[in-house]
Amino acid sequence: MAQEIASPAQAPVGAPAWPAARTVEPLRVLIPSPLGSLGLEFVGRSVTRLVIDPADAEKVLFPTLGAVETTEFMDEALGRLSEYFAGARRNLDLPYDLDRIGLDALSRRIFEETARIPYGLTRTYRNVATSSGRTGAYRLIRSKLMANPLPILVPCHRVVPRRSGPGSYIGGAKRKAQLLALERGNAAG
Repeated sequence: MAQEIASPAQAPVGAPAWPAARTVEPLRVLIPSPLGSLGLEFVGRSVTRLVIDPADAEKVLFPTLGAVETTEFMDEALGRLSEYFAGARRNLDLPYDLDRIGLDALSRRIFEETARIPYGLTRTYRNVATSSGRTGAYRLIRSKLMANPLPILVPCHRVVPRRSGPGSYIGGAKRKAQLLALERGNAAG
């Protein structure tokens, strides 16, 4: 139900003309995964953040699953992540909110291009740079992806260097290799 806001003409004398915007507190949870702990943040029916193996100082922001009252959307999201890690789901198909994160236009384009990379396939940093309209800015692409607030959902693990090896990853190179192996193994079957 939408809240009615009094127009300036209807506001009582001495009251502010418009009510202050209300901040919606995110719902956070810490769950186990094959990559280590995952800290997830939800606002409404969107994922707003995913942290792979949060550091102790950040981990305190994410209560364990048993300590939070879950929502239908949170249950659905956690189920889909479990299916993904079990190899039973290729597309997480979860809504996420890039607006709440406060990205600049280039980061938004990079994340949108990265989200288009199909399960089990990879693109190079150079490919993503070109498709984002920044041909040759592959180092910038790598740096933006290293700050990805939604790894796995915006699958930056699928972006690799032109040469060998998995390259950098916000969750570490070992976890990136783990995700790539999971997807390659399940894409073939």
